[in-house]
Amino acid sequence: MSDAVPSPSALRARATSILRSSTFRLAVLYVLLLGVSVGILMAFLYWSTAGYMDRQTAATIEAEIRGLAEQYRRRGLAGLSSVINERVARDPVGSNVYLLVDDSLKPLAGNLDRWPAGFPDPDGWIGFRLRERGPDRTEEHAARGQVFLLRGGLRLLVGRDVRDLEATRALILDALAWGLAMTAALALLGGWLMSAGVMRRLETINQTAGEIMAGDLSRRIPLNGSGDDFDALAANLNRMLARIEQLMAGVRQVSDNIAHDLRTPLTRVRTKLELLRTELDACENARALAAETIADTEEMLSTFNALLRIARIESGARRAAFARVDLAALLEDLAELYEPLAAEKGQDLTLRLDGPARVMGDRDLLFQALANLVDNAIKYTSSGGGIALAGASGEDGVTVTIRDSGPGIPPQARERVLDRFVRLDDSRSTPGSGLGLSLVKAVLDLHQASIALGGDAAGLIVTIRFRDVRSPAA
Repeated sequence: MSDAVPSPSALRARATSILRSSTFRLAVLYVLLLGVSVGILMAFLYWSTAGYMDRQTAATIEAEIRGLAEQYRRRGLAGLSSVINERVARDPVGSNVYLLVDDSLKPLAGNLDRWPAGFPDPDGWIGFRLRERGPDRTEEHAARGQVFLLRGGLRLLVGRDVRDLEATRALILDALAWGLAMTAALALLGGWLMSAGVMRRLETINQTAGEIMAGDLSRRIPLNGSGDDFDALAANLNRMLARIEQLMAGVRQVSDNIAHDLRTPLTRVRTKLELLRTELDACENARALAAETIADTEEMLSTFNALLRIARIESGARRAAFARVDLAALLEDLAELYEPLAAEKGQDLTLRLDGPARVMGDRDLLFQALANLVDNAIKYTSSGGGIALAGASGEDGVTVTIRDSGPGIPPQARERVLDRFVRLDDSRSTPGSGLGLSLVKAVLDLHQASIALGGDAAGLIVTIRFRDVRSPAA
């Protein structure tokens, strides 16, 4: 399968994101409102077509009843029977239905052989079935008529075969149902396509935002040139990002300048103090004082160098040199480097690897970050304690764990110690600038890796997760 073809899981994830999007939900709401509107419109069309035909049929039957009633008043029963028979004889296969019966429902005239079953409604209307016998089969059709009572218990039924009307009504209902279904389907399809288009634009913005948060402040949201609302929003966001990048560059430049400007005089001070120490060989106290002052300046220089290094890492300039790095081999080198120091302190340093663990990154930076963590573990673990390094790779990426048996870090301080110049009160008696973990955090952010501090009073557990070993971290 080509890499350009999305996998089924990717297609399912994309479909799920579209279904959960606010745009699709608005489209579904629009479909519901459109369906209700179309339903009301179709109900009106049904009432104005099939309903009109039904009302016309009723009006025709009522007119015939009025005419036959008039004939009965003028010509009596014989005249009425004669008129009915004439109409049946004039149109023997027509759709009109006539039946005149006596008080015992015995047929006197008309084209029905018996009075239909059922009871008329309060307005005298009755529905019944007409049986039509042919040479091969017998068919029944729907009919509708009205009952008119005459003197002497006579009853007159005038009706009409409404099979054409029923067929037309069924045809109209089918057409309206299909029309409503197609309208809903087209509206859903349109909503889906509209949601997919909006999602593509939003995904582009989200992807750009993620790259900017990863440290690449030069990234901008692409415009498609349509000049629509998204283009206007993207243009405004790009201007805002350009301004933020400009301000960040200014702040970084000021910090660099301050560090550079202070590092030079500090270096000169240290050099002069070394000369002074040489000149003051005869004075033991002065030489010790000079040595302490030199150590102080070296500590300040180390702090400034660390700040400059963190600033360079956060600028993302080192990302261009990323290559595949085997963290398993890196951990082996790290363990080999620190084993003598751990042994000197009476500590047990162990390493456990679960196969190769490859990531995209800068090997020197990763080595420095992990070395800082191992160095801290050795520094804060008492003699006789242990430091365990572990590396493993899985479907979600590579995990590196550094566990020690030192005093650990209180849960409420674990996030804070990653900030610059933050040192716990218990550790202020030990040398350090409070920038070691900040440098580790900057390196891991550059590699889009996460760091979590855990453990309890029995020690500290540092867990580092690199997101994906198969894709570049750029």
